[in-house]
Order: sequence, then C-alpha cells, then structure tokens
Amino acid sequence: MAGSNGTAEDSSFTYQQIFKLDMDLVTSTKTAVAVLTSLFFFFVNCVMFFALKSKHIFFETPRYILFGHMLMNDSVLLLVTTVMYVVALCFLPIPKSICTLLVFISHCTFRNAPLTLALMSLERYVAVCFPLRHCTIATPKRTGIGIGIIWFLSTINIITDIILALILNPNFADFIFCTLEKLFVFKWQIDKNQWFDVIYFASVALIIIFTYIMIMITARSVSSDKDSAKKALKTVMLHLIQLGLCLTSFLYVTIERTLYMMTGSDSSLFINLRYLNYIIVLILPRCLSPLIYGMRDEAVWPLFKYFFCYRSGKVKPSVNVH
Repeated sequence: MAGSNGTAEDSSFTYQQIFKLDMDLVTSTKTAVAVLTSLFFFFVNCVMFFALKSKHIFFETPRYILFGHMLMNDSVLLLVTTVMYVVALCFLPIPKSICTLLVFISHCTFRNAPLTLALMSLERYVAVCFPLRHCTIATPKRTGIGIGIIWFLSTINIITDIILALILNPNFADFIFCTLEKLFVFKWQIDKNQWFDVIYFASVALIIIFTYIMIMITARSVSSDKDSAKKALKTVMLHLIQLGLCLTSFLYVTIERTLYMMTGSDSSLFINLRYLNYIIVLILPRCLSPLIYGMRDEAVWPLFKYFFCYRSGKVKPSVNVH
C-alpha cells in the first residue's frame, strides 16, 4: 500500500477507517444506542424547528433565524452521520458518487455548527453591548448574508478535494467503502484539511472568548441587581460550556487517529474507544444544542412542549419575543 508517489494510500499518514465487526450482542446494543440516540434527537430538532416555523415573528428576529439554521444544520448532520455509521458498520460498499454527496453534506454541516454558534455569539454581543444599534446592525438580511458566508467557508475546502478527485479519478460509478479519506488523492490534502481545522478552531475560539468576556463585563456593569447579574453570568457560562463542547468536535479525527496509533486497528480497546469518541465528541454536542438554547428560551420552550406532546395543551402558547 505504501508508495513513493504521495497518494492517499500511503500508510504512513492514513489508516483504515472501516472495520468489519462481528454483530454480537454487545456490538448490536452499542449500534442500537448510537442510532436511536441520533434519531431521537433528530426528531427533537425537527419538532423544535416546527415550533419556530409556527410563528412568523421568529423568522424576522436574527437570533431565531440563526437558531433555526442551527437546528436544520444539526438535524441534517445527525441524519447523514447515522446513515454513514450504519453503512460503515455493515461493511457495505456504495457508489463513489453517493459517497461523495454524503461526505460533502457531512463535512459542510459538521463545520457549519461551530461557525453558526460563533455568529450567534456575535449577535448576542451586539444585543448586549450595543442595544441601541442592535436593530440596525443585526437585521434579517444581514443575518442571511452571514449564513451564506458560513456555508461558503465550510464548502471551500471540500470542494477543492472533490474537484481534484473528479479530474484525476472521474469514475464516480465505482463502489467504495465510504470515508472522507477515500476521496483524497494526495497526502497534502490530508495535511490541508488538518490546517483548515486548526484555523477554524482558533478563529471560532477567539470569537467566542472575546464576545462572551465582553458580554460578562457588560452584564456586571449595567445591572444594578446582583441577582440579575448572577443569572446573566450563569447563562453565559452555560452557553460557553456548550460552545466548548461543539468546538471539541473539531478534534474528532485527531483523537481517532491518536487512538489508532496508540492501540492499533486490531485492538478491541481501539474499537470501544472509537465508539465513545463517536458518541461523546461527534454526536453529543449536536444533541445538546437544541436543548440548551431551546429550554432556556421563554418564547420557544412552551411552543416546543406544546408540539412535542402532540398539541395536548388546551391553548397554544403565545409568543413574547424580546
């Protein structure tokens, strides 16, 4: 497999991402837990998105536009990730064209999430630190432009890899075991992706740290009620923890690669640690996003409970956006 041409088959910098496992009781149980968890929170996201859609005012408010985008993005990511997980577990080769589409969607939605959270933190920064200018700075139109920029930043890297693969290996009818690295042609593409991840991680981390420090300083300085100040600080800290969890998803591939180097592909320890890495680092942050933001929002949460319980309430909750 190793060679001197620097292709992605060079075993010095890549590894086999798909392993054929015996479907015993333990493996079946872990698979069921992973799939059912993803599907349950996919359902939760869809219900919360439907709750947002039920009131037109939400689509005129920048923070709810961003929240709706985050819900849609995380829902698509959970669904596509689950499909790829099941396909990999079944050791099922699929057409390269379909694999390319799945990888493209998962890659973009994976990197959209932290960028969306960074944009949400910037919107809150403007709302708290510049309340009089918030309506003119954070408009629905500018929010849409910001979402467009997020998609551009998340697609530019993977698009170059797909174009290169299309030029050098245009036969997209081939059947392959679907992973991101199967689409790489040269070693520098993996290095490029790692550098992109570092840039993404550093940029989003700086934005989040700056905005939330400024929000905490402002919350302390403008609040005459100490209890209100403490409540604002707790809210900021909770959001900061959630954002930190989402940022750790950038380390998913690095953690998996490190585990592989430390334990080896044939080790049952690696298989178990790889599973935990998938659940805790990749899936869990996407599941927490709607709960953390939805539960603490006084306008969204009553609507969510109303639709989640199949409209069991006698009266549909009113919305008070502020």
